[in-house]
Amino acid sequence: MFELIKGENTEYYIIEEFADTGMVTHAFSTRLGGVSKADFAELNLAFHTEDEEDNIIKNRQRICNELGVDYHNIVAGEQIHSDNIEIITKNDQGRGAFEYQDSISETDALITNEADVILTSYYADCVPIIILDPVKEVAALAHGGWKGTVKKIGQKTVLKMKQEFGSHSEDILVGIGPSIGPCCYEVDDYVIDLLKQSFDYWEELVVKTGDNSWKLNLWQTNSRQLQDIGVLKENIIISEICTACNVDQFYSYRAEDGATGRMASLIKLK
Repeated sequence: MFELIKGENTEYYIIEEFADTGMVTHAFSTRLGGVSKADFAELNLAFHTEDEEDNIIKNRQRICNELGVDYHNIVAGEQIHSDNIEIITKNDQGRGAFEYQDSISETDALITNEADVILTSYYADCVPIIILDPVKEVAALAHGGWKGTVKKIGQKTVLKMKQEFGSHSEDILVGIGPSIGPCCYEVDDYVIDLLKQSFDYWEELVVKTGDNSWKLNLWQTNSRQLQDIGVLKENIIISEICTACNVDQFYSYRAEDGATGRMASLIKLK
């Protein structure tokens, strides 16, 4: 289950199944408890917004202090809605921590098996996919917007963990965090045509709402693609919290017409 933690200054979610392993420090942030103002209020954590950089750094420091980790060790990808995946080591610590231009180029998923590397990824409706192999001690994050989801970035991240670190699908835990839900996520035929190319069971993932309008369930689309490669259904924890329905707690690009901040997922092996 996803559990809300009310810290001294900020509020964030953890995944109980991840915490029970004792292997990681992790979180998915809310928008509450930061220093940003106006459209970005309060805990905006991403540089690819028009917020002041000093506010973002202060916010990152604040959430990291809550988690007891060093914000200087943050690693961030550029996030271009790709299926590019990078293996991260201690040599990458600080990439994207203080400026967007220094982030891991053109990358939407990060994997590490090294302690003290803080993987981060940033969201305002897209699906945060948080992955842990507690047997091989490997952690990963994947950024699953509709483009990444259709490209099967979650599945490809697990396959890369299997290839590079010998992970077994049945050992892997996955958290699918707060993101736009099937209640609110409406797409057109262009997206559906791409969905059809990737998933034979695409009709099980959508509800038709008009001539060129469909409600797409990104949560299940990501869950099913992971199950397709052997990740156990019971090991996939879905928050079922819609960001667009809860703009008092989360940023939502769609509900706020693009003028908004970003939450973050963070994970660090101990």
